[in-house]
Amino acid sequence: MNRRLTALTLILLLVPFAASAGSPATTSSAATPAAAAAAAAQPEVLLQTSQGDITLQLYPGKAPKSVANFLQYVRNGFYDGTTFHRVIKGYLIQGGLYTSQLKPKRTRTPVQAEADNGLSNLRGTIAVARGAAPNSGTSQFFINLVDNRRLDYSSDQSGLTWGYTVFGKVVKGMDVVDKIAGLPTHAQGPFAADVPEPLVVIKSAHVIGEGAAASGSAKAPAAAHTTSTTPAHGKAASSK
Repeated sequence: MNRRLTALTLILLLVPFAASAGSPATTSSAATPAAAAAAAAQPEVLLQTSQGDITLQLYPGKAPKSVANFLQYVRNGFYDGTTFHRVIKGYLIQGGLYTSQLKPKRTRTPVQAEADNGLSNLRGTIAVARGAAPNSGTSQFFINLVDNRRLDYSSDQSGLTWGYTVFGKVVKGMDVVDKIAGLPTHAQGPFAADVPEPLVVIKSAHVIGEGAAASGSAKAPAAAHTTSTTPAHGKAASSK
C-alpha cells in the first residue's frame, strides 16, 4: 500500500419544477429561469457505465477551470467508450483516457491546478488526475472511495504538496462506484496491476438537462495535443 501511495504522487490521478397557486403560465415563466440558473450553478453529469449509472454534481464556483475542462470533454463525447482502467479497493477508481482496448486517446492542453480551493478528497468526491507537475491534468479523473485527505493541497512548494483538485462529487450511484471497487483486478495491456475484470466501460457521458444528443453531435476529435507518455503502471512514476 505504501508503494501505491508513493506512486500516486506521480500518477495521472493523471431542480425539480414545483407547482404554485398561481396560474400555470405565470408559474412556468418564473420557475424555468430559476431552475436553469440552479442547473448552471452546479451542473450534473450522468456517466452511464457497464456496471450502472453514476451522477456527478460539479462545483464551478470552487474549481471553475477544472469543471470547464471536464464539461468540454463531456460535451465533445470524449468519455464515451473510455474506461475505468485503475481500481484500488479502499482507495480510488480512476478513468477518463483509455479505450476498451486500453489505448490512450488524444487530449487537449492540460488544465491549471485548483487544489487550493478548500475542497477535500473525501469519499465520493471526484478529482483531477495528474502527473508529477501540478498543472498536468487533462481528461483523467478519479473518484475517492474513502476520505483521502493525504491527497489534499498543503502548500505550493512542489508537486508533492500541491495535492489533487476536487471539482465535484457523486450524488447518485455511489453503490455503483463501490461495485466497481469490488471487482477483481489484474495486469492487462500496458498496466502491471489494478485493471478491473471485467473492464468497466463508460458507455456515455452527458450533462443532465442538455441531453445525450448534445454530446453526440459534437464528437469531433480533441484538439491536436498528443497524449502524455509516462512510465508503465507500477513503476515509481506511473500515470496510467
